[in-house]
Amino acid sequence: MNSDLSSPPVSELDNTRLPAHVAIIMDGNGRWAKKKLLNRVKGHEKGADTVRAIVRASREIGISVVTLYAFSTENWQRPQIEVNALMGLLERFLKSEKEELTSNNIRLSSIGQIQRLPGKTLKVLEDVKAATSENDGMRLNLALSYGGRAELLQMVSRVAHKVKSGRLDPDAIDEKVVVDHLYTSGMPDPDLLIRTSGEMRLSNFLLWQVAYAEIFVTDTLWPDFSREEYIRILGEYQRRDRRFGKVDLP
Repeated sequence: MNSDLSSPPVSELDNTRLPAHVAIIMDGNGRWAKKKLLNRVKGHEKGADTVRAIVRASREIGISVVTLYAFSTENWQRPQIEVNALMGLLERFLKSEKEELTSNNIRLSSIGQIQRLPGKTLKVLEDVKAATSENDGMRLNLALSYGGRAELLQMVSRVAHKVKSGRLDPDAIDEKVVVDHLYTSGMPDPDLLIRTSGEMRLSNFLLWQVAYAEIFVTDTLWPDFSREEYIRILGEYQRRDRRFGKVDLP
């Protein structure tokens, strides 16, 4: 992230040019812990504190949808002890935030192969989703057991079955049909994609949806990502010229 960017207060952000949907690849928990000679799980615990801060800031600022890349399909390959710790942390986070999500009119949703989650974790997730289902102030969307390629494969399979059964004309397949069969159906595409920890890759995240997202990569590790840096990024987003492949004519 450029160190010379100003840090405008929320009041200086242009409310008419806010991203409707912010997607975040929360990277760097393990490296944060390693730098501090701590167990990797401690990094994830500190990262959960950052999630709380960014969700609160997003609600205050007026972001409609925030999607957090919480656990990927590839993360199942991590050591079982770490996976178990992450699932336990997710359960504790959801239970602790249930009341705040409800009182702040935030709806919890999820995308991904959530059926792969442990039964106890899935039950807690579904409980909080149900408790907040009527909220319409902001959507907190957790990508859990999520992979962009898996999402696209599922979309193709669902569309193919409809074609095979005669419910869909193959000549009628267009972008809307694709979008309607993605996990994110009913949500706007991300306007802004933020990745922490400085890595320059998408990591199989929202491969269709981020086609025209503004991308911002910061070297800050996720546990150190702050409300102030988030606001600076939003200010930079508002200074960018989004042309969507078009050319501004004189």
